[in-house]
Amino acid sequence: MLDRILPAILLFFGLLGPASAATFEEMNAAFGIPVWADDDLWDDDVATAAARLSWPQESQTSTDSSFRKYPKPVDRVLGARPYSLALYGENGLASRLSLMFANKGDAGETDPVAGDAKAARDMKKQVREFAETMKKDAATISAALTALLGPPSVDKFGQGSQTRESVQRWDWNGHAILLASPRDEYVALRILPPDVADAQGKARISDAELRERLLSRVEKRPNGDVILNDIPMVDQGPKGYCVPATWERVMRYMAIPADMYVLAMAGDTAAGGGTSISAIVSGVRESVMRGGRRLDPENGKISVRTVEKYINRGLPLMWAMYSMNAVNADLNSRMDARSAMTDPLEWRKSLEPARKAAKKIPTDVKQAHMCMIIGYNEKTGEIAVSDSWGPRFAERWMTEEEANAVSQGQLMAINF
Repeated sequence: MLDRILPAILLFFGLLGPASAATFEEMNAAFGIPVWADDDLWDDDVATAAARLSWPQESQTSTDSSFRKYPKPVDRVLGARPYSLALYGENGLASRLSLMFANKGDAGETDPVAGDAKAARDMKKQVREFAETMKKDAATISAALTALLGPPSVDKFGQGSQTRESVQRWDWNGHAILLASPRDEYVALRILPPDVADAQGKARISDAELRERLLSRVEKRPNGDVILNDIPMVDQGPKGYCVPATWERVMRYMAIPADMYVLAMAGDTAAGGGTSISAIVSGVRESVMRGGRRLDPENGKISVRTVEKYINRGLPLMWAMYSMNAVNADLNSRMDARSAMTDPLEWRKSLEPARKAAKKIPTDVKQAHMCMIIGYNEKTGEIAVSDSWGPRFAERWMTEEEANAVSQGQLMAINF
């Protein structure tokens, strides 16, 4: 009798798997997407896995890569609508998946072809229904996984009091599957190697190794450009997540695990976007410190001299500024000509009209934005910026005068 009751008790409390382990074909069928080609995702070439899923490449550095799809409204994974599907790789192999369902950032999503009145009504409706959608998505996903793998265990994941999640956890064939649904924030499903899940995502490399890695990323070009390479790209998508997306990029660059949706939670990001910089600094400081790093503020005027002391050490700067449409148009129009620039002194002369026009650039607080400063050119008097809008915006150049015209005066680096 006991031999029948004890397994049932263990199964109920998530301490024993289901009677028959699911095959990878059954896993794919339940997910509705071909995550697995066999029982082990972690030995898959990451580009091959992404091609199998039809997820486009988002980022590629010398050590890691990411592929991200923003699905259509009709798409479903585990019976729920996903908003962001991301696959990450390290050293060419798949390393983790992050699947985001109902979330605060996308709660204000509207139909871009609708009229203003309808768009406004749609946004209010989506925000109003968001909490109920979250509950429904979490229940649907949990039920699908429980039917396949048995009841979950309860675990914690993440570093820092404001970025740690309570999760339901299922383990299958060397894969930890974590379902998180922080109240009024998001429903997220992550697939990780069990040792990463056991360590709650913590990763740490030595200061000496990081210093050597960062210095190797400083590129000095013949035209005078000094630029940082190997910065991950994170495409924030249609929502106003420039702040958490920028923080994710810098944290991952500094070997600190990060996710823009979790960072948005720490930064009290509003529905549809809009993040308090002071709130996100407070929220992620503990995670940064647990990673053995620190936050250094650098406020004041933007200048090559200010920027170079960070860039020369391989450190990018997070920069609060105003993303004005006219300025963006000017920067975009220069990109082709500048990429072919070989004579920095002639190029500097060609920028004189832009320097003079910078004095008249208006700013709009509604266009508040965060990006990264990733380089400088002392000969041309320019700085390089990188936005979380996809690969096309990974490197653009502006004059010091333009930078100061649109700056909010706040700079910050993750240092060690």
